[in-house]
Amino acid sequence: MGREEDHELLQELHRMLVASAGQDRPQLPQKRFSVKRASTDHDSDDKLVCVTSGASFLGLAVINRLLLRGYSVRIIVDNTVDVEKLREMTTANVNVTVVMAKLAEVESLSQAFQGCRGVFHTSGYTDPAGLSGYTKSMVDIEVKASENVMRACVRATVRKCVLTSSLLACVWQEQSDLSTIPVINHDSWSNESLCIHKKLWYALGKVRAEKAAWTLAKEAGLKLTTICPGLITGPELYFAQETQQRQLHISKERKKCTEVAC
Repeated sequence: MGREEDHELLQELHRMLVASAGQDRPQLPQKRFSVKRASTDHDSDDKLVCVTSGASFLGLAVINRLLLRGYSVRIIVDNTVDVEKLREMTTANVNVTVVMAKLAEVESLSQAFQGCRGVFHTSGYTDPAGLSGYTKSMVDIEVKASENVMRACVRATVRKCVLTSSLLACVWQEQSDLSTIPVINHDSWSNESLCIHKKLWYALGKVRAEKAAWTLAKEAGLKLTTICPGLITGPELYFAQETQQRQLHISKERKKCTEVAC
């Protein structure tokens, strides 16, 4: 993105991700967005940004911030259900479009990225069959998707990419001295052997996916920034949870009344 407004956008995104650890690996030649004053004479294409998984809580939060900053947003989803969820947004705002693309297909992604100056990759994977929502089989899928996004960015000549990783990609490390608390910083990576031994598949998927993204970005000269949140929250998520709790409470009260009546 390469301008002061883009730098400010990243700062706002950092503030949105509570307890986050932003990662710009020092071995890469270009680690941060450069700061320059934005010009007002660029055409609309120069303000077009793509967001993957735009129907998710994080994706929608990023989209709202981008729109407030004057960007046009192209949202990527992979199913018709999410297209319908976003129909009202696209109808109400001419600066929002929705396209379907598959994270498993580089060509599909590269077509969706055409004309975009930046990509926010917020997609994550869950497996309903797994007790924790993420199983061993998802690790390779997550890595492949990360690689596909990077390759698609290069094909579509996207300038910069912001990847949402996880704090779990940093914190699982071997400790020889249990009396000290390890410091987590930009150089911290979770130990893959430890993740495999403890079956921490989500952490393993995130660390491998992020490493793969950095490797491809370095090879292609793509400017990459990764954000490693420990918790994602916000007003919309809070109110959604509050509504669910109230509904559960009402349901319990009705059940009690029914039991008393009987």
